[in-house]
Amino acid sequence: MKEQISFNIAEAKKRFSELIGRVAVGGISIVITRRGRPMAKLVPWNSPEGSGHLGDVKGWLDEDDSFFATVDEIVKSRSKHAPRALLRGTPPGRSSRNRGR
Repeated sequence: MKEQISFNIAEAKKRFSELIGRVAVGGISIVITRRGRPMAKLVPWNSPEGSGHLGDVKGWLDEDDSFFATVDEIVKSRSKHAPRALLRGTPPGRSSRNRGR
């Protein structure tokens, strides 16, 4: 496994050009964190690590597994969901406190 290092967002912004060079030339991966939690990852563009997709995994579940029915139910219920801001009549990005100003 190639080297992987971590930078917080502020440090990554300051050193972005350098980090891109280290990823491109050195082949390392860089994890960008916010408050210690991983938020993004810089990897070489031709890295096999970033090319996989969950849909490519075969053999873990049978076609008739109940997992797929559960996912379908969740997707159907989310399409009926309306954000609270729209239900209140407040435009997105404006709180109700600022409405009359």
